[in-house]
Amino acid sequence: MQALWMVVASLLFAAMGVCVKLAADNFSAAEIVFYRSTISLVLMTALVRARGIAFATPYWRLQLFRGASGFVSLLMYFYAIAMLPLATAVTLNYTSPLFLAVYFAAFAGMRLRSGMVVALAIGFVGVVLLLKPTLAADQFVGGLIALGSGVISGLAYFNVRELGARGEPEARTVFYFSLFATVCSALWMLAYEFHPVDLRGGLLLLGVGGFATLAQLCMTRAYKRGKPIVAASLAYSAIVFASLFGMAIWGDTMSADAWLGIALIVASGIAATRVSRANPAEQD
Repeated sequence: MQALWMVVASLLFAAMGVCVKLAADNFSAAEIVFYRSTISLVLMTALVRARGIAFATPYWRLQLFRGASGFVSLLMYFYAIAMLPLATAVTLNYTSPLFLAVYFAAFAGMRLRSGMVVALAIGFVGVVLLLKPTLAADQFVGGLIALGSGVISGLAYFNVRELGARGEPEARTVFYFSLFATVCSALWMLAYEFHPVDLRGGLLLLGVGGFATLAQLCMTRAYKRGKPIVAASLAYSAIVFASLFGMAIWGDTMSADAWLGIALIVASGIAATRVSRANPAEQD
């Protein structure tokens, strides 16, 4: 059942990506992050109060690390979505499970077995294939930004798992991430021109915030109650959803090499899942 939470989260994150890409025509990445975070903060404040959860947390350092890594990753991701085809940006961002495996090996004592090394190598080959054939010269920077968002996102997910393992309620974790991102993005917006919000823009921004909040809750529950690398690898379903959205809305097309790159990245995630199941450090 926990696996389904991540699949639902992936669908919601892909829907958020659609709204972000459409909104990027009229708003800067900093503005989109601000509105996304503010909407989420309002919703999560109401949810935390409704559930009677205390706002104070004994794990403020972990919450700070989760907020900082999540905010930087989110900002880079939104920049990438505006610069790249949706499926390409999502795929590069979803290299995070590969880096999550590395973080568990480095910080949680999980031994990186030979099978995991092979899975990481396959994922790296997939990233190279996806970057090389599908990105024009003016898109290469966007590709690096998207890949960087995956690197930092893996660290954010590691922090989510650590908070869940300590019994931190998922609603409070999402609340603090939204609070941190709202404050930081508000300061970031000072460097950009402010754009007025019309009806269409408002609906898109509401979609960004609403889909993101629901996705965060589903994702946090999946990481808290399931195996982290299993949950992370299931996040690859967002690539399929994003590809379908991209083809349906923008008529995106990708070469055979690009599809091979996506297939290899997905395969690496599945392989990492299978290897992690046999690792005692990953047992709940």
